[in-house]
Amino acid sequence: MRNAATALGMIGGILALIMGVISFGWTEFTQQEQVRNLDFLPLPENPELLRAMSVLAPILAIAGAGMARYRALWGGLLLIAAALAIYTTFTNFFAIFPAALCGLAGVFAIAAGRPDEEKAHF
Repeated sequence: MRNAATALGMIGGILALIMGVISFGWTEFTQQEQVRNLDFLPLPENPELLRAMSVLAPILAIAGAGMARYRALWGGLLLIAAALAIYTTFTNFFAIFPAALCGLAGVFAIAAGRPDEEKAHF
């Protein structure tokens, strides 16, 4: 389960990173004065939150996936936090995939109650 959590978390984190780079670039593009006057382009309601989550959510996902093998509880909590950040901040169709992958990886990491070694992680 820990290997599945690591793999799913990394894939979800990479997808969130791609989405975050595009979202951060879009908010920078829409802050220009020439672009703000165009009526047909959708402007983000809260660009500061979108920028912050574009950076923070992929970091949480990749760090949680990296921790899932040895500290499954902490890694699972980070992955679930990343899934919630992605799901609540990015409101488009493509946000469902990284959020679902990170959430599932977090559940897998937390469900791995005991490690393969004798030392418990709780």
